[in-house]
Amino acid sequence: MKKTKSPFRIPVVASAILIFAACNNPDKQMDLHSGIILKNMDTTVVPGDNFTDYVNGIWMKNTKMPSDKSRYGVMAMINDKAQEDVKAIIENATKSGGKDGSEEQKIGDFYDSYLNTKVRDSIGLAPLNEEFKKIEAIASAKDLTAYFAHANKVGYKIPFNVSVSEDFKDPKRYMLLTWQGGLGLPDREYYALKDAKSAEIRTKYIAHIETMLGLAGIPDAKANAAQIMALETLLASKQMKKEETRNIAGLYNKYAVKDLKTLTPDFDWNTLLSEAGIKNSDSLVVTQVAYTKDLNAIIKNTPLTTWKTYLKWSAVTGSASVLNSALDQENFNFYSKTLNGVKEQKPQWRRAVDVVNSNLGEMVGKLYVEKHFSREAKDRMLKLVDNLLKAYEASIKTLDWMSPETKKQALDKINKFTPKIGYPDKWRDYSSLKIVKNDLFGNMQRAAEFEYNRTINKLGKPVDRTEWGMTPQTVNAYYNPPMNEIVFPAAILQPPFFDMNAEDAVNYGGIGAVIGHEIGHGFDDQGSTFDGNGVMRNWWTAKDMSEFKKRTNALIAQYSSFKVFPDLNVNGDFTLGENIGDLGGLSIAIKAYKTSLSDKPSPKMDGFTGEQRVFIGWAQAWLSKSTDEALRTQVGTDPHSPAMFRVNGVVRNIPEFYTAFNVKPTDSLYLAPDKRVKIW
Repeated sequence: MKKTKSPFRIPVVASAILIFAACNNPDKQMDLHSGIILKNMDTTVVPGDNFTDYVNGIWMKNTKMPSDKSRYGVMAMINDKAQEDVKAIIENATKSGGKDGSEEQKIGDFYDSYLNTKVRDSIGLAPLNEEFKKIEAIASAKDLTAYFAHANKVGYKIPFNVSVSEDFKDPKRYMLLTWQGGLGLPDREYYALKDAKSAEIRTKYIAHIETMLGLAGIPDAKANAAQIMALETLLASKQMKKEETRNIAGLYNKYAVKDLKTLTPDFDWNTLLSEAGIKNSDSLVVTQVAYTKDLNAIIKNTPLTTWKTYLKWSAVTGSASVLNSALDQENFNFYSKTLNGVKEQKPQWRRAVDVVNSNLGEMVGKLYVEKHFSREAKDRMLKLVDNLLKAYEASIKTLDWMSPETKKQALDKINKFTPKIGYPDKWRDYSSLKIVKNDLFGNMQRAAEFEYNRTINKLGKPVDRTEWGMTPQTVNAYYNPPMNEIVFPAAILQPPFFDMNAEDAVNYGGIGAVIGHEIGHGFDDQGSTFDGNGVMRNWWTAKDMSEFKKRTNALIAQYSSFKVFPDLNVNGDFTLGENIGDLGGLSIAIKAYKTSLSDKPSPKMDGFTGEQRVFIGWAQAWLSKSTDEALRTQVGTDPHSPAMFRVNGVVRNIPEFYTAFNVKPTDSLYLAPDKRVKIW
């Protein structure tokens, strides 16, 4: 069962911070090293031609892609370590044999229920029988709507989802919102593109549906697969393009519940909301209005028999990884092997850890931080983030393209950022969630409904500013515009992504720059539409917004010219926010490093100056390689540019890079000064 996440939280793969204060400890001075991983470098490459190969080239040449991964690098290494740490915590909980209802019992039984494939295979498809009965009982449009509400609770794919987020225009309150959905392929474009690769994926997807239906005992699998594909293709053709979903202001369309029938006169919203248990909302934000209008005819004109087939498929594919081995393997064959080039499944214990983390995240997280993160570390992190915020403040004050009026608003926003480091101050209460030994399907469904109810029950209450959108053991970070917060879970703060004993320069370039990246999300194409209080409003003068768009359009053009494959370029529009974050983050990190020197020369280490090591630190942070299939999927679905462009695409815009590495006009990365983009 897949959980629906808020589409408005802006996560950044690999954002983290380091306690630079360690470098000021006299006892540590003797141990300091440059932080450069010299064995990874290919110094036969000219830095100005390909900086990521210069820094990471030998590692790229000599490292074989693990057979259970589609991407491998720093982030995968950190995640593997976090999973190993969590595994030890779970196994300890399992051994302690806690009483029924205790945290130890819930953690241990959920984990074991995933691992025990013998029991899962013996249970087989039985858990789906109840779902199929509910679907077969659909006899009217009202019944169909009621089932949509049920599917929304447990995470099965349906044409649109209903969820809860902070209200963009009143961030002290929660809002109810819709989001387009219902597709089995990663994005609407997969259904429409005419190139050979896309056509091949569609053919394999139809074959996958047919195989899955057959394994689930659903008759006429071939005909039903074609029917499902036709309905998904129709839904996809009406959906908003992913690039357009970046226009947050255009997504905020608030309707009184009584007025929703003006969009969909034949759809029973009252039944949907009632069956979904939603009682504390008299309004709904419809994010994709045109799509919602088109759904009226699609839902009305599609026969109930077709909907029943589609909904059975939704239940099968949504539960595939938690039922028997045959469904699990076929699910892997398409979504991991075909779409991402993974050769074999991850070890089962890693998958079991993922399941526990996804469903009992803060319960495990509380134990994780007790072992792997200290309050002292958290306090030092907060101090460091404050230093980076000050560097952004200083940079904004000196911008030559922004007026004093807009600068005042930007500085107010900087001063109101809320950093969250390591772990939440208030832990989630799981006491009402029942976990049963050897009932993986039931555990997953109860966990999904628990999370759904926890979220829906926020409606009508003040926003809880202590809540986290990620668990402490998650290797990731995010910026949330309505809360104006930057959040760094504990698990990101570990080797090899940062080095506590390294001299400051590499750490500023690696970890400091990604702190800057997160802060930069507050001023990217999405974050810049929210003020310091998290209110979505235009705080820009018309001239400043024009200047901002001039610069962001130049960045779009740069990234859109980058070729991932001969037939595939980076999507500069879709990746704009992350590219702004990268450019601003590294630019600010360099300023912060210079300030930290207090006009003293930086030490030369391993033959590199301080400024050179800042850039090397940035490139080391994006040490990564991917399968060809995963790269294609990333370009089609991920707002982050591929790793090599997160290095090469950024450094070529920063003046210090040219002086640090003597970049010449004949070098491949060279940009004339007037072509270099500077935003923040």
